[in-house]
Amino acid sequence: MSRIAAVDPAAAEGQARTLLGRVERALGVTPNMMRAMANSPAVLDAYLQFSGALSKGRLPHAVQEQIALTAAVENECGYCLAAHTVLGARAGVSQEDLVAGRSAQASDPKVEAALTFAKQIIASKGFVSDAEVDKVRAAGYDDGEIGEIVAAVALNTFTNYFNSVGQTTLDFPAVEGVTLRD
Repeated sequence: MSRIAAVDPAAAEGQARTLLGRVERALGVTPNMMRAMANSPAVLDAYLQFSGALSKGRLPHAVQEQIALTAAVENECGYCLAAHTVLGARAGVSQEDLVAGRSAQASDPKVEAALTFAKQIIASKGFVSDAEVDKVRAAGYDDGEIGEIVAAVALNTFTNYFNSVGQTTLDFPAVEGVTLRD
């Protein structure tokens, strides 16, 4: 059972209603995470604006989804692992790479470098070494893309923590064979 109640979109008022309506129109559904965030329209709006801004960046959507998988496992968030397994498949990530992304691996060496870097950011709380930055640069990422990797880690860490604290009720198919804390 969720610790943070999911707001019923039909009963929401004001900005929460507007934001949840926008989510419903964009996705065709209103995931429980966003319904829980709607308890504070400021939280839901911040999430939507941050994710919307990153969607306009240079990192391909599929790579962002693979970073989300890496972050979900590193931060032990079953909700985000389930959600990004579905969303990653919709973004064109192969089944092989959906599984590999959980351990910061990918069939494309450049993508794997981004995932490895993302994992190192999480593990070091951002205090990565010069050598780690050099490796991601050597894989073909420029400073803007490195910034987007950091931003993707930050956004996903936020949602991982939100769902772990809130114990958000899973509304995506559970990922079998992965043991996480939540």
